[in-house]
Amino acid sequence: MAFWLTMALACLLVLFGLPILGGGAWLIALGGSWYYLLAGIGLLVTAWFLFRRSMLAVWIYLLTFIGTLIWAVWEAGLDPWAQLPRLLAPAVVLILVLLTIPVLERAWPRGRDRVLAGLAGLAALGTASALLLAGPETTAIAQQAEDEAPAAPTPEPDAAAETAPPDAEPPSSDIAYAMLETGADWPAFGGGHHATRYTPLDQITRENVADLQQVWEFRTGDMPEDEEQYSNQNTPLKIGNQLLVCSAMNKVIALDAATGLEIWRYDPVVSTDAIPYNASCRGLAYYQSPTLAADQPCAERVLMNTLDARLLAIDVNTGQLCTEFGTGGEVDLEEGIGHTVPGWYAPTSPPTIVRNIAVVHSQVRDGQKRDAPSGVVRGYDVETGEMAWAWDMGRPGETGLPPEGETYTRGTPNVWTIASGDSELGLVYLPLGNSAVDYWGGDRSDAENTYATALVALDVTTGEVAWYYQTVRYDIWDYDLGSQATLIDYPTPEGPVPALIVPTKQSMFWIFNRETGELLVEVEDRPVPQGGVEPERLSPTQPFVVDFPNVLQPEIEERHMWGMTPLDQLWCRIQYQQSYYEGMYTPPSTDWWIQFPGYNGGSDWGGIAVDTDRNIMVANYNITANRTRLVPREEVDEYGIVPLDEPGYADNSPDNISPQAGTPYGVEVNAGWRVPFTGLLCTQPPYGGIMAVDLETREVLWDQPFGTARGDGPWGIPSRLPLTIGTPNNAGAVITAGGLIFIAAATDDLIRAIDIETGEELWSDVLPAGGQAGPAMYEVDGRQYLVINAGGHGFMETPIGDYFIAYALR
Repeated sequence: MAFWLTMALACLLVLFGLPILGGGAWLIALGGSWYYLLAGIGLLVTAWFLFRRSMLAVWIYLLTFIGTLIWAVWEAGLDPWAQLPRLLAPAVVLILVLLTIPVLERAWPRGRDRVLAGLAGLAALGTASALLLAGPETTAIAQQAEDEAPAAPTPEPDAAAETAPPDAEPPSSDIAYAMLETGADWPAFGGGHHATRYTPLDQITRENVADLQQVWEFRTGDMPEDEEQYSNQNTPLKIGNQLLVCSAMNKVIALDAATGLEIWRYDPVVSTDAIPYNASCRGLAYYQSPTLAADQPCAERVLMNTLDARLLAIDVNTGQLCTEFGTGGEVDLEEGIGHTVPGWYAPTSPPTIVRNIAVVHSQVRDGQKRDAPSGVVRGYDVETGEMAWAWDMGRPGETGLPPEGETYTRGTPNVWTIASGDSELGLVYLPLGNSAVDYWGGDRSDAENTYATALVALDVTTGEVAWYYQTVRYDIWDYDLGSQATLIDYPTPEGPVPALIVPTKQSMFWIFNRETGELLVEVEDRPVPQGGVEPERLSPTQPFVVDFPNVLQPEIEERHMWGMTPLDQLWCRIQYQQSYYEGMYTPPSTDWWIQFPGYNGGSDWGGIAVDTDRNIMVANYNITANRTRLVPREEVDEYGIVPLDEPGYADNSPDNISPQAGTPYGVEVNAGWRVPFTGLLCTQPPYGGIMAVDLETREVLWDQPFGTARGDGPWGIPSRLPLTIGTPNNAGAVITAGGLIFIAAATDDLIRAIDIETGEELWSDVLPAGGQAGPAMYEVDGRQYLVINAGGHGFMETPIGDYFIAYALR
C-alpha cells in the first residue's frame, strides 16, 4: 500500500508540476517572476525520483522547499496572509514527501541515520517556518511610507476654480421646521439629516457591552424566489414608541420599538419587474408638520421612494396614505422622465427633507445606454406633494417640467445614494454619480463634465446651485460619489467651522465649509496616467487631498497576487502581466486593464460616522481591484448583447459585458478581480479595513483590517475560520456616547462593538443574514436598543434575509 501511495504522490506532483512549469515559462515570457518555472522543475524532478524509488526525491524536494521559503520571505516578508498561497501547499507536499522515506529507504547510502537526522531537522525547520508565516491572523494594516503614492510636482492650478461660491447667502426660513433629536429617537437614515450617525445614549458602555443580548427578532415576510434579486439595506427610523422599517419591495411596517410586534403595515404593491440591480429600500424620511395640529391626520408622516418610481406619503400613526399629498398620497416620479422601462429608473434611497422640501433623486441603471433616463433632482412640498423645482443640469435656468413633447435631459449624472441637508442654511448636499455609461465619455456635455462625480449644494428654496466641487475630472472609472456627506462643526485654529465631510471610492476624505464650499483641506493636482481610447479628452491631472489621513493604497505589483494555491497565484500573476496598469487612474482600454481601487474601493453607501463630542471620525473602507476591458461594438453585437429596453435583453449577459449602447464600446468588468477556478480574489488581503481619525489633530488613532474569513472561502463555501482577514464591507457604523462603535457591514455576517479609542473588538453576534445595512440606536423607557436589518447582499454574496434584530442589555 505504501508503495502505491508513493506512486500516487508522484502522479500528483506531475499533475501540478506540469501547469506550474508551463505557466512559469509563460510568466517569464511576459516579464514576470522566474520562481514558478524553477518550482515546476523541482516538482517534476521530485516526481521522477519518486517513480524510481530514489532518496534523491526527498533531497530535491527539500531544496525546492527551502528555495520556496527563501523566495516567499524575500518577496512578501512576514505577512501571514500573503504567505498562505506561497507556503501552505508546499508545506503539505513536504510532509507527504517525507512520509515516503520508508518506501525509499532501500536506496539510502550508508550513514542513513545521519541523513535521517538531517532530513528531520530540515523538515522541522521548513514546516515550522511555513506555519509561523501562514498561521497567525493579521491584526493591523501596516502603516508604510508606500501607502500613499509619492507626491508628484504640483502643476499650476487651473484657471477656473472648481468651487463656485453662491452670489448671495441662502435665504433664511420664516418657519421653524421641527426635526427630532437623535437620542431617544433615530429620525433619519444617518440619525439626523446631518448624518453623523452619533447618539448621545450612554447606557451601553465598554464595561457592560459583553452583556448585550438579542431581545427581539422581526421578519417582514418579504423574501424572493430568486435570492440574488434582494439586497435590502434599510436603516430603520425610531419615532416615539414606533420603529418604522421598509422591506426590500417597499412594504412599510411600524413595529413596537420595545417588543418588535407589528402595529401596522402598508404595501404599495410594487411589481418585481421594477427591481433594478437588486430590490432594496435604504430608508424612509420623517417629517413633522409645523402647520398641522398634532392630532390631525398626517401631522407626522414618512415619505418613501418606491422601486417603480413613486413618492409616497404615509401617516406615521395609522399607516394610511396622506390623501392630500400629490394624487391620493402619491407622486409619479416618471413625469418628465420620458422613455424608460421597469428597473431602469428605480429610486432605492430615501428623500432628504430640508425645511418643507423633500429632495428626490433616483438610481439609473449603469452600463445600459447613453440615452438613459435623466439624473434630474427634484424638490417637492412635503405637505402637498407639489413640485417646487427641478434641477436638470442640461436645462439651466429652467426649474419646472419640460415643455410639451420634451423630457428632462437624458443621460445626465444621477444621485443614487443618500443626500444630507442643513435646514438652517436651506441647503441640500448631493453626492453625484456619473453620466450614463461609466467608461466612455466622448459625447458628454459641458454640464455633465462639470457636475459628474461632484458634490453639489442646492438651495432648496430655488433649486439653484449654491456651490459644487468635482472630485474626479472626466470620470471614466465609475468613481461616482456613493457616500452620504456628514455635517459637523469642524475644529480649526480659528474655531469650529460649519463643515461637511464626504468620503470617496478612492479612499480620500474631502472636507468643505458647507456654507460656501471652501475647502478645509489642502488639495494638490498630480499628474495621472494618460492614453487609453480617448487620450485627447482625459484630464492630465487629478486632485488629491494631501493634509488629511486617507487610506490610499500602494500601487499593486505582481507580488501582490493571491489565491488558494500556488497555481491560483500563478494564474493571477499571468493576468497581471497581461494587463495594462500604470497606477491609479489608468485609463480604460480595449486591452485588459487594472483599476485599483475598483468601483467598490474606499467608501460606499454607508458613509462615515463622527463622534461629535470626542471629535473622532470612524470610516470603514474597501481595498479591492477590478480587471476590465472595453469591448468594441462589433464584438458586443456578435454576442447579441442589448440594453434592457430592447428585445432580447438578458440580465446575465455573456462574460458580464454591459452594452453601453450608443457608444463605440461595451464594457466587461471582473469586479473584485476574481480567480476563475475558486472565485477568490486575485489580490492579497486585506480587502477591507476600519480606521479612527482625531479631527482636531488629524492623526490616525488606529487603522486595522475589518472582517473575518468565516463567511468566505473557495467556490463560495464559507470557511468558518474566525481569523481576521479584512473583507469587503458595505454599510456604515453607529457611534455612542458610551465610547462604542456598532457596525456589521463585512461579509462575515457579524455585528460588532468596537472601542472607539483603541479599535479593540469588545462584543459580537452572528446575524442570520448579511448585515449590509447601517444600524440604528434608540431608547424606550430608559432602555437603550441597537437594531439592524439583516437583509444580505447579492453582489457581496452574503446570505439574503428579511430580518430586523434588536439588542439590549440583560
